Amino acid sequence: MEDDGGNDYKDKSRILNVKPLRCLAPIFPPKPSFPSFPHPQAAPPFMCPPPVGPFHSGFAPFYPYSGYPDTHNMQTPMPYGFNGTIPAVPINSFRSGANGDAGSSGRSSRNPGPSEYEEEDGYSDGVHVVDVEDSSKAATKRKKTRKRTQAGSSQDINVASSDVDMDGVVDKILESFNLMDFDTFKRADGDKEAVGYIRLIYDVLRRKISQIEDAKESAPGVTRRPDLRAGTILMNKGIRTNVKKRIGAVPGVETGDIFFFRMEMCLIGLHAPVMAGIDYMRLKVSQDEEPVAVSIVTSGGYEDNSEDADVLVYSGQGGNVNNRGMEITDQKLERGNLALEKSLHRGNEVRVIRGVKDIASSTGKIYVYDGLYKIQESWVDKGKSGCNVFKYKLVRLSGQPEAYTVWKSVQQWKDGSAARVGLILQDLTLGAESIPVSLVNDIDDEKGPADFKYYPGLRYSKPVNSNEPSTGCGCHGGCIASNSNCPCIQRNGGYLPYTTNGVLVSQKALIHECGSSCLCPPNCKNRVCQSGLKVRLEVFKTKDKGWGLRSWDPIRAGAFICEYAGEVIDISRAEELGGVNDDDYIFDSTRSSQSGEGILGVSNETPKLPFPLVISAKHSGNVARFMNHSCSPNVLWQPVLRENSKECDLHVAFYAYSHIPPMTELTYNYGIVPPDRAHQRRKKCLCGSAKCLGYFY
Repeated sequence: MEDDGGNDYKDKSRILNVKPLRCLAPIFPPKPSFPSFPHPQAAPPFMCPPPVGPFHSGFAPFYPYSGYPDTHNMQTPMPYGFNGTIPAVPINSFRSGANGDAGSSGRSSRNPGPSEYEEEDGYSDGVHVVDVEDSSKAATKRKKTRKRTQAGSSQDINVASSDVDMDGVVDKILESFNLMDFDTFKRADGDKEAVGYIRLIYDVLRRKISQIEDAKESAPGVTRRPDLRAGTILMNKGIRTNVKKRIGAVPGVETGDIFFFRMEMCLIGLHAPVMAGIDYMRLKVSQDEEPVAVSIVTSGGYEDNSEDADVLVYSGQGGNVNNRGMEITDQKLERGNLALEKSLHRGNEVRVIRGVKDIASSTGKIYVYDGLYKIQESWVDKGKSGCNVFKYKLVRLSGQPEAYTVWKSVQQWKDGSAARVGLILQDLTLGAESIPVSLVNDIDDEKGPADFKYYPGLRYSKPVNSNEPSTGCGCHGGCIASNSNCPCIQRNGGYLPYTTNGVLVSQKALIHECGSSCLCPPNCKNRVCQSGLKVRLEVFKTKDKGWGLRSWDPIRAGAFICEYAGEVIDISRAEELGGVNDDDYIFDSTRSSQSGEGILGVSNETPKLPFPLVISAKHSGNVARFMNHSCSPNVLWQPVLRENSKECDLHVAFYAYSHIPPMTELTYNYGIVPPDRAHQRRKKCLCGSAKCLGYFY
């Protein structure tokens, strides 16, 4: 079109008439395979980009980072390893991940910084508009940005395309598990064994990915998410269970189970969305469908009220402010909010997962499955922001095992607002440990273990010469995972045996920790089991097994618990004293370590010890002597050699085999005696496990 002067004419009114960004909705590409939404307030299927950018090679997108056919009709099982052609939402059409707590419902009004976003489990539940470019322009813009970033920093290339064969690593880990027995039925409907199996595979894979990524130098602007990468792999391979959404209890998931990652709950069918706080499905009512809530996750970061442990006032989702200063709006009766409202009228059960603070992390959370609730009432209230917020009152169904109430009780014991029933001693260690160990008996009148003195370390009657002299490392500031020249890292096969947060990656024949011949400080990442207890433990009287050990604090799988302390004795001397089998407080490293149980990683190696370590804690020792045997343990032992140029400094350390909720008894498998001692007396096992052999040595 031309004006009178022959110049090109443009109708600028078409450009200037633009709505503010806050009024725009996310762009969803057309998906004819999805059913129409019968309810006028229902929203289109939720899809979002990966929270940390494109997936690495070998990691295909999965729900909710790509679309599944018939996503909202969750009564239909999702196909395994689905790689459909439904286009993902353009990354620039909205963003996620920078605003909101893990486990929230997209309702946060706070504005976390980069460190909080990079926390291992810091998801966002909100959908925030930041751009409305069409997908082709957005893709071109992303390519240019990526090229500029890569040109400016070679580390980005290294992180995105590691020289480690991840496919080979994954295959090796999965081959170590007997997945042939994990059939289609267990995938559709799990049980306790299937759920535990999936969680174990996920955590082993996640820790290994974390170890590999820790060994690479960090790149500016790159957030590492081994939890999401591990989940992506398992999702695409169909390694999951309870794939069908359901109302009520999930097979194999027990009230009180704890989770450190949202992805864990997704893989076992407890709570499907990796980000959203409300999970719902659609039920057919006459000719229409309506959403009903099946589970919610609370974070404690919004306006949820948990004063009564059996009552929860839950705030709806939406209406939040993002980090670009977009104004707060009233919440709408749609999606999860609508599903909760429908569940109120239908009276169906809703699973509740409570988010609580992780004491081991400044910003992390732990998720506690608190069982089934029913929505009793709902209303609209003015939130702290001044906008309307939906409120839902949920009441816990009676007759369920205690879960969140245990956490509340422990907190009251810690802050002194409630007394611990049956408390005999506030600190059994009498100050020998930096964290007190309570002695409790609410069973009978026994006042404590007889003829016992607390001692936190090992006593060698005579030094044991080292066959392999060590010069130690010279890492003055502490061993760094990416330093391949560190001799201590080299002795561990090229990797630190622990992740950055001190979690054991996998069980090995022998772990080499830094020791007296090393120049690194006490807080070195390779001195995990040298700084004493890290959780609040309690020695308690059991009903039929004597004294036992449990923790007030939750313990993450792979976390260090304690070492076995006492007097190191010669095995021949032990035989003279009546045999190692006749001392109830002897640790004998010559036994098979786990008899098939408690394998934390892919290694099934026999411990390679410099000498047969036998420790007696009969008269003096630490909390480890109170751990009872179980045929299905939640704790495993690991030999640890500390670098010492003068003598052999060998120790036995205990780590959590699985996530352990508070006030759960800690047990390990005492193992199997060597064939030449198989004649020794068997003892009756009272562990109560479904796999109990009926005896132990």
